[in-house]
Amino acid sequence: MKRDTLLELCEWLAPALRQRDTRMRPAIPLQKRVAIALWKLSTPDSYRSVGNQFGVGRSTVGAVLMQVVKAISRVLLRRVVRLADPDAVIRGFGALGFANCRGAIDGTHIPICAPEHQASQYVNRKGYFSILLQAMCDHWGQFTDINVGWSGKAHDARVYRNSFVCQKLQAGPSSLITTLGSGMWTCPCAWWGCGLPPYSPGS
Repeated sequence: MKRDTLLELCEWLAPALRQRDTRMRPAIPLQKRVAIALWKLSTPDSYRSVGNQFGVGRSTVGAVLMQVVKAISRVLLRRVVRLADPDAVIRGFGALGFANCRGAIDGTHIPICAPEHQASQYVNRKGYFSILLQAMCDHWGQFTDINVGWSGKAHDARVYRNSFVCQKLQAGPSSLITTLGSGMWTCPCAWWGCGLPPYSPGS
């Protein structure tokens, strides 16, 4: 990440992450806290390793990570991830050879440790514990909707039917619009034409 990008991110998150010095110790600088969180999120390093990298304790890394992630979710999620102008997106996909396409959608399993309660609900079809992430992007590859938190046992179609983007599109104009996605998406709204086979170059 470029320094200017980090500073801009810190500027956006500053209102949610502002801390004061105490008599016991000075507050960790904002830029350092954001850098700690980004490092932990982008590498497989342990809390201890990240703490050694930045000169803080292991528990501090955990606390900082939660603070920054919550701030990103509260401040940036709807500012950065949002449904774009549909006409512009349809034109963009049209230029790529996909007529009347509103977005590309897919899901992925995020591995988790076995939860203490109802653990069997989090075992996915591949046999490990996970939660589901469903994401849609526009013709630039920029995310326009994210839905995360369903247990790994849930079907992709169920996640979609209960998502914000499905409800939003069902309430919209009834025109023939398609989306690029795997056959796992079977949608109740006929004009939202899911179930297309995955796209591959040259096909």
